[in-house]
Amino acid sequence: MRELHIRQLCLNICVGESGDRLTRAAKVLEQVTGQTPVFSKARYTVRSFGIRRNEKIAVHCTVRVAKAERILEKGLKVREYELRKNNFSDTGNFGFVIQEHIDLGIKYDPSIGIYSLDFYVVLGRPGFSIADKNRRTGCIGAKTESAKRKPCAGSKQSWPGAVAHACNPSILGGRGRRITRSGDRDHPG
Repeated sequence: MRELHIRQLCLNICVGESGDRLTRAAKVLEQVTGQTPVFSKARYTVRSFGIRRNEKIAVHCTVRVAKAERILEKGLKVREYELRKNNFSDTGNFGFVIQEHIDLGIKYDPSIGIYSLDFYVVLGRPGFSIADKNRRTGCIGAKTESAKRKPCAGSKQSWPGAVAHACNPSILGGRGRRITRSGDRDHPG
Protein backbone atom coordinates (compact mmCIF):
# COMPACT_ATOMS: atom_id res chain seq x y z
CA MET A 1 0.00 0.00 0.00
CA ARG A 2 2.89 2.35 0.70
CA GLU A 3 5.15 1.47 -2.21
CA LEU A 4 6.03 4.21 -4.69
CA HIS A 5 5.06 4.15 -8.33
CA ILE A 6 5.51 6.49 -11.28
CA ARG A 7 2.50 8.79 -11.58
CA GLN A 8 3.79 10.43 -14.74
CA LEU A 9 6.90 10.98 -16.81
CA CYS A 10 7.17 14.35 -18.54
CA LEU A 11 9.50 14.63 -21.54
CA ASN A 12 10.42 18.09 -22.80
CA ILE A 13 12.45 19.50 -25.70
CA CYS A 14 12.98 23.26 -25.54
CA VAL A 15 14.16 24.68 -28.85
CA GLY A 16 13.81 28.41 -28.07
CA GLU A 17 12.25 29.33 -31.41
CA SER A 18 9.28 28.40 -33.53
CA GLY A 19 9.48 27.04 -37.04
CA ASP A 20 11.19 24.08 -38.66
CA ARG A 21 13.43 23.15 -35.71
CA LEU A 22 10.38 22.93 -33.44
CA THR A 23 8.47 20.64 -35.80
CA ARG A 24 11.54 18.39 -36.09
CA ALA A 25 11.73 18.27 -32.28
CA ALA A 26 8.07 17.24 -32.24
CA LYS A 27 8.91 14.36 -34.60
CA VAL A 28 11.69 13.22 -32.27
CA LEU A 29 9.38 13.28 -29.25
CA GLU A 30 6.75 11.35 -31.18
CA GLN A 31 9.35 8.69 -32.08
CA VAL A 32 10.40 8.36 -28.43
CA THR A 33 6.92 8.19 -26.88
CA GLY A 34 4.60 7.06 -29.65
CA GLN A 35 2.21 9.88 -28.68
CA THR A 36 1.35 13.23 -30.23
CA PRO A 37 3.32 15.96 -28.39
CA VAL A 38 1.97 19.33 -27.23
CA PHE A 39 3.55 22.69 -28.10
CA SER A 40 4.43 25.11 -25.28
CA LYS A 41 4.30 28.89 -25.62
CA ALA A 42 6.58 31.57 -24.18
CA ARG A 43 5.11 33.50 -21.25
CA TYR A 44 7.12 36.68 -21.75
CA THR A 45 8.88 38.58 -24.51
CA VAL A 46 12.66 38.39 -24.19
CA ARG A 47 14.19 40.68 -26.79
CA SER A 48 17.78 39.59 -26.17
CA PHE A 49 16.84 35.98 -27.05
CA GLY A 50 14.48 36.97 -29.86
CA ILE A 51 11.45 35.36 -28.18
CA ARG A 52 7.99 36.92 -28.35
CA ARG A 53 5.12 36.34 -25.93
CA ASN A 54 2.83 33.42 -26.95
CA GLU A 55 5.35 32.17 -29.51
CA LYS A 56 5.70 28.37 -29.58
CA ILE A 57 9.19 27.55 -28.31
CA ALA A 58 9.04 24.03 -26.83
CA VAL A 59 7.43 20.62 -27.14
CA HIS A 60 6.43 18.31 -24.29
CA CYS A 61 4.67 15.01 -23.76
CA THR A 62 3.33 13.25 -20.65
CA VAL A 63 3.60 9.47 -20.44
CA ARG A 64 2.08 7.22 -17.78
CA VAL A 65 2.06 3.61 -16.50
CA ALA A 66 4.12 0.89 -18.26
CA LYS A 67 5.26 3.05 -21.16
CA ALA A 68 6.69 5.56 -18.67
CA GLU A 69 8.66 2.82 -16.94
CA ARG A 70 10.13 1.60 -20.24
CA ILE A 71 11.20 5.09 -21.34
CA LEU A 72 12.58 5.91 -17.88
CA GLU A 73 14.62 2.70 -17.88
CA LYS A 74 16.16 3.68 -21.25
CA GLY A 75 16.93 7.16 -19.96
CA LEU A 76 18.56 5.91 -16.78
CA LYS A 77 20.59 3.41 -18.80
CA VAL A 78 21.94 6.29 -20.92
CA ARG A 79 22.90 8.13 -17.71
CA GLU A 80 24.51 4.87 -16.48
CA TYR A 81 22.10 4.90 -13.52
CA GLU A 82 23.85 7.94 -12.05
CA LEU A 83 21.93 10.88 -10.62
CA ARG A 84 23.08 13.77 -8.50
CA LYS A 85 21.50 14.73 -5.21
CA ASN A 86 20.30 18.04 -6.64
CA ASN A 87 18.29 16.17 -9.32
CA PHE A 88 15.70 15.44 -6.61
CA SER A 89 13.05 17.92 -5.44
CA ASP A 90 11.77 18.43 -1.89
CA THR A 91 8.66 16.41 -2.69
CA GLY A 92 10.57 13.34 -3.85
CA ASN A 93 10.26 13.85 -7.61
CA PHE A 94 13.36 13.90 -9.79
CA GLY A 95 14.53 15.01 -13.21
CA PHE A 96 17.55 14.72 -15.48
CA VAL A 97 18.72 15.60 -18.99
CA ILE A 98 19.96 13.44 -21.87
CA GLN A 99 22.19 15.37 -24.27
CA GLU A 100 21.46 13.31 -27.42
CA HIS A 101 18.16 11.62 -28.20
CA ILE A 102 19.88 9.01 -30.37
CA ASP A 103 21.28 7.43 -27.19
CA LEU A 104 17.77 6.08 -26.52
CA GLY A 105 18.07 3.72 -29.49
CA ILE A 106 16.55 5.95 -32.17
CA LYS A 107 18.29 5.87 -35.54
CA TYR A 108 20.05 9.12 -36.50
CA ASP A 109 18.37 11.06 -39.30
CA PRO A 110 20.48 13.91 -40.80
CA SER A 111 17.35 15.84 -41.80
CA ILE A 112 16.16 15.94 -38.17
CA GLY A 113 19.44 16.44 -36.28
CA ILE A 114 20.15 15.82 -32.60
CA TYR A 115 18.10 17.17 -29.69
CA SER A 116 18.48 16.97 -25.92
CA LEU A 117 15.62 15.60 -23.82
CA ASP A 118 14.52 16.69 -20.35
CA PHE A 119 13.05 13.92 -18.19
CA TYR A 120 10.94 14.75 -15.12
CA VAL A 121 9.44 11.93 -13.03
CA VAL A 122 6.53 12.46 -10.62
CA LEU A 123 6.31 9.72 -7.99
CA GLY A 124 3.23 8.78 -6.00
CA ARG A 125 1.50 6.25 -3.79
CA PRO A 126 -1.99 4.81 -3.90
CA GLY A 127 -4.40 7.47 -2.66
CA PHE A 128 -2.49 10.54 -3.86
CA SER A 129 -5.23 11.27 -6.40
CA ILE A 130 -7.68 12.37 -3.69
CA ALA A 131 -5.94 15.74 -3.54
CA ASP A 132 -6.43 16.25 -7.30
CA LYS A 133 -10.15 15.49 -7.52
CA ASN A 134 -12.70 18.24 -8.25
CA ARG A 135 -15.49 16.77 -6.16
CA ARG A 136 -15.05 15.57 -2.56
CA THR A 137 -11.34 16.35 -2.39
CA GLY A 138 -9.35 15.01 0.52
CA CYS A 139 -6.03 15.62 2.17
CA ILE A 140 -3.02 13.37 2.03
CA GLY A 141 -2.30 12.02 5.51
CA ALA A 142 0.63 13.20 7.60
CA LYS A 143 2.45 9.86 7.45
CA THR A 144 2.15 9.64 3.69
CA GLU A 145 3.05 13.31 3.26
CA SER A 146 6.19 13.01 5.38
CA ALA A 147 7.24 9.89 3.49
CA LYS A 148 6.61 11.77 0.24
CA ARG A 149 9.59 13.95 1.12
CA LYS A 150 11.86 10.89 1.35
CA PRO A 151 11.82 9.14 -2.04
CA CYS A 152 14.11 6.33 -0.97
CA ALA A 153 11.99 5.33 2.03
CA GLY A 154 9.63 3.14 0.02
CA SER A 155 11.43 2.80 -3.27
CA LYS A 156 14.12 0.25 -2.44
CA GLN A 157 11.88 -2.54 -3.70
CA SER A 158 10.94 -0.69 -6.90
CA TRP A 159 14.24 0.90 -7.85
CA PRO A 160 17.33 -0.67 -6.30
CA GLY A 161 19.44 1.88 -8.15
CA ALA A 162 19.47 5.62 -8.50
CA VAL A 163 16.24 6.51 -6.71
CA ALA A 164 16.77 4.17 -3.79
CA HIS A 165 20.22 5.56 -3.01
CA ALA A 166 19.32 9.24 -3.33
CA CYS A 167 18.95 9.91 0.39
CA ASN A 168 21.56 7.51 1.70
CA PRO A 169 24.41 9.67 3.07
CA SER A 170 26.88 6.77 3.23
CA ILE A 171 26.81 6.38 -0.57
CA LEU A 172 27.49 10.06 -1.20
CA GLY A 173 31.02 9.84 0.19
CA GLY A 174 33.30 12.80 0.85
CA ARG A 175 32.31 15.10 -2.01
CA GLY A 176 28.62 14.29 -1.61
CA ARG A 177 27.64 14.92 -5.20
CA ARG A 178 27.57 11.79 -7.36
CA ILE A 179 25.14 8.96 -6.77
CA THR A 180 25.76 5.68 -8.57
CA ARG A 181 23.78 2.50 -8.92
CA SER A 182 25.19 -0.43 -7.03
CA GLY A 183 25.27 -3.98 -8.32
CA ASP A 184 24.31 -5.25 -11.74
CA ARG A 185 23.85 -2.52 -14.37
CA ASP A 186 21.59 -4.68 -16.54
CA HIS A 187 19.02 -5.15 -13.79
CA PRO A 188 15.62 -3.94 -15.11
CA GLY A 189 15.04 -2.12 -11.82
